[in-house]
Amino acid sequence: MSWSVWIFIIVSVILVASRMVPSKGINYISAGELKGRLKEKNVQFIDVRTPAEYKGNHIRQFQNIPLHVLKQKASSLDKNKEVVVMCQSGMRSTKACKILKQLGFKKITNVRGGMSSWRP
Repeated sequence: MSWSVWIFIIVSVILVASRMVPSKGINYISAGELKGRLKEKNVQFIDVRTPAEYKGNHIRQFQNIPLHVLKQKASSLDKNKEVVVMCQSGMRSTKACKILKQLGFKKITNVRGGMSSWRP
């Protein structure tokens, strides 16, 4: 194989791996741990799935702010309060957590496994 193919493979592996590594400053909880936190008043619960997914099934305490509009709607959130983020599986919420971190939010928690792991 040529060097350009090897370089492409290495760069691809690094990009994929970087998306899977947890970001610094972002906490992670399980769906089970989330159950114990739903009554907390000083927390903002955000569901970043599409409106159709949210309408189909959601946790009452979560506000729907789809990932594709999160940057525009983030100003409606309080940067001084913790934000707990959830999606369907954890991939979009990971992206959302990174966006919130870039926007200056300090207390960010991602629900591992998302709604797929939720058992009411």
